Amino acid sequence: MAEAHKDFLFVLIKSLSKSEKRQFKVYVNRLGINADAKFLLLFDVLDKSKFYDESKIIERKITTKQQLSNLKAHLYRQILVSLRTNPSNQNNKITIREQLNFATILYNKGLYKQSLKILDKTKQFALSLEEKDIAYEIVELEKVIESQFITRSSNSRADELIEDAKNLSEKNALNSKLSNLSLKLYNLMLSNGYAKNENEKLHIEKYFEENLPVNTIQMGFREKLWFFKAHVWKYLLIQDFVHAYEFSLKWVKLFYEHPEMIENHPVWFIKGNNYLLNALFILRKRKRFDIWLNKLETTILSDDFPKNENIEAIVFTNLYKAKINSLFLHGDYINSNEVIRKIKAHKEFHDHKIDDHHILILNYKIASTYFGNQDYKKCLKVLDNIINHKNTSVREDLYFNSRILSIMTMIDSGFDENLDEFIDETKTFYKKMKNTTRFHDLVIKLFSEKHYSYPNDQKKIFKKFLEEFKMLMKNNYFMRNLVYLDIISWLEAKLSNRNISEVIKEKSI
Repeated sequence: MAEAHKDFLFVLIKSLSKSEKRQFKVYVNRLGINADAKFLLLFDVLDKSKFYDESKIIERKITTKQQLSNLKAHLYRQILVSLRTNPSNQNNKITIREQLNFATILYNKGLYKQSLKILDKTKQFALSLEEKDIAYEIVELEKVIESQFITRSSNSRADELIEDAKNLSEKNALNSKLSNLSLKLYNLMLSNGYAKNENEKLHIEKYFEENLPVNTIQMGFREKLWFFKAHVWKYLLIQDFVHAYEFSLKWVKLFYEHPEMIENHPVWFIKGNNYLLNALFILRKRKRFDIWLNKLETTILSDDFPKNENIEAIVFTNLYKAKINSLFLHGDYINSNEVIRKIKAHKEFHDHKIDDHHILILNYKIASTYFGNQDYKKCLKVLDNIINHKNTSVREDLYFNSRILSIMTMIDSGFDENLDEFIDETKTFYKKMKNTTRFHDLVIKLFSEKHYSYPNDQKKIFKKFLEEFKMLMKNNYFMRNLVYLDIISWLEAKLSNRNISEVIKEKSI
């Protein structure tokens, strides 16, 4: 039996709302000839199944094993066509593409003037929304019509189209270079992680300077957006969070300066806010964090903000991650129960739309709130689920932090009957990690010395390592590690015989 998330058709069907399923049934039965169609029978079977099981489909004799692949492909296409007609899935980009298709149909029928009229109107709409790639396609079709047929257009028409094509081509080329640079930097982060020393930093900066387009003077909204994105990724990679904050702020402000673009590009609006809030969280700028989080929440809850399942899933992930970070900044673990309740209420609905890595990050943050609240059993349960979730796409830092937080929880809670074995397993995991740093070395050393020392010596060990971690915190390359695993506050709590939430709350004042 294949896992559900590995079968695209099954995942698509499970993502449909009740109204979308109802519309699909109406769509396929509209001519009265599909009532017993095999693809509709397949739809019903998959809709009622909790898991994708190919053997059960064959047992139902809907189709043969040899024909199943074709039937699934046909059903997949029919669902997409049905979704295409659903008003909830309409957006400006689809509308522009639809008008371009209509103009192409009119052109093929020889109705050239009608085609040009639609093209001109659609081009202006596309340009107003900075959809320059589609606008370029429109101009190219206009050129075809004008060059092949006598349309009696103005004498300057050819020059206008040539100039339009030239300008759009140059701006699209700039967009492409900036988006390529941004994508490459993102890929570097996925493959190598963040810069861990000066050599890696210089390598990233050199690549950035060599690939950043020189002529960026005539930038519209789209070009500025990609320009800011590329800079945000550069500064995140080299762990310069002050400049990452600066450019993510420009990114977000760009949308507020052009509010119509929030509706047209809601995902990039949310992503920009995510990077802005993450930078503020790492820099511990509590007041600014609260201001921008409140502004984000006000915007996405407004009636004007676009809504569909994909956007709702992205909002859910980023908004609640930020809300938990806000609790950490304030040391306000007591009020975390309400946030966690809301997360659990929505999480199951969004799980199939969010990748494992982001779900596990959210779970790690939930575990951290349990730890701050001294709800150690729940904390260990969530961390155990992360540690035992084997997925090669999840960054090893998340597994490492989960293991270390588990050790801290076992020590604080007294549930330490398996602590020896768990520390040994963590050391083994650490030795297999591909990207270890001074931070990881120091953490392993701390718990090794603490574990094999006499009780009377433990405070001396805590004090020694607290000073070493504070020195590490002054280095930008390790600031991020110490924010997401606040071992400094934990050591300070151990030395002063207080709960970690008291220490963090004191710092947040």
